[in-house]
Formats: sequence, C-alpha cells, structure tokens
Amino acid sequence: MNHAAKEAVGAQYQLDLMKHAQRMTWQAVERIAAGISPGMRESEARALGQQVLEQLGMQRIWHPTHIRFGANTLKTFKQRSDGDPVLGEQDIYFIDMGVVWEGHEGDAGTTFVTGNDPQMIACAAAVKALFDEVAACWRDQGVTGVALYDFAAERAQAMGWVLNMEIKGHRVSDFPHSIYRAGDLGAFEGQPGAGLWILEIQIAHPTLGYGAFHEDLLA
Repeated sequence: MNHAAKEAVGAQYQLDLMKHAQRMTWQAVERIAAGISPGMRESEARALGQQVLEQLGMQRIWHPTHIRFGANTLKTFKQRSDGDPVLGEQDIYFIDMGVVWEGHEGDAGTTFVTGNDPQMIACAAAVKALFDEVAACWRDQGVTGVALYDFAAERAQAMGWVLNMEIKGHRVSDFPHSIYRAGDLGAFEGQPGAGLWILEIQIAHPTLGYGAFHEDLLA
C-alpha cells in the first residue's frame, strides 16, 4: 500500500473536527483524573470514565478505555491489567481513551501521580517531555514515521528511561479509521500528515516496576 493510501480519509473527514475530537477527549481525561483518588480500584476508575464520557455527550467509544495503576502502567494496550489494584497514596497511573465525537476519532492519554514520590513525579514528567521532543521533531524536520521512533528511542536512552518499542502510534480519522489499515506510525515510511496520526510514547523506569504513557494527535 502506498503512502497516500495509508493516509486515506472518509468523505466526512475535517481537520477541524479531528482537533475538536481531540479537545473533547482531553477534557474527558482531565475530568476523570479529577475524580480518581487513592483507595479507588482500577475497575472503579473505568466506571467513572464511562460516566464522564456519557455526561460529555460522546457518540461512542472506539477503543476500550484503559486506566492503569501502579505496575500495570508497564502494560501495553493489548495486555490485560494484573488484578484490580487499589491506587495508593504514593502511586502512579495513566488514562488512555479513544472516543468518537461528531464522527471523528479522539485519542488521548497521559500519566498522573498521587503523593510526592520524586521518582514517580520524574517518570510522569519525562514521558511528557519526551513526547514534546518527538512531536517537535515531526513538526520541524519533516521526518518519516520510522525516523520519528528512532529519534524517540535515542532520546529516551539519553534521558535515562526505557522506551517501549512495541508502542509505535497509529492512524485516526473520521470513524472508523480501521478500514484504511495503515499500520503503526513507527512503521510509516512517509512523512506523517497532520490530523491523521496519534503519537504514542510509553516508557519504563529503568529499575523500578512502573512506567508512564502519553499520547496525542499530531496536528
């Protein structure tokens, strides 16, 4: 499949609506995070997520909401959480949401920390800083998707974190993007277009049993 085919969109696609979908998804992430507190189980956080999305008037969920506590922050999207852990007073967690708004796919996620553990705080800050560097590389250098994740791996190592190379971003568009079968952003050999790709960054602490996650639309 050529690059143009991998970036195909439907007749309803509009970049402004992609950005709107992303803003709404971020609004949901922030509202959910405001309702998560120590003592809550992962399953309770997911139920809260569903409630918030319904309150915001989502059209539908296009991928399951993942909220991962503690050691489960090392899990990839396709892996199930271990058990139903309780969020601790000194803990780390992330939210990952895929939601359809006005026929367009929002996909957003980031990491939060409870308490004041310095290494957890550093981990959450590092994943956002790494994401910002990689997104800036996309904006400023016009590199391929493959080169983008090569750069991410180099920068993660230099920063002292372990990049999960199984997580390499993906297509979005008007729903459903899956009909285009574009593959991972990190395998795309063209220059990724704006409003079509989600950049995903997941890191692990080099010695402790947790990690962090951040994703957003390249636009």
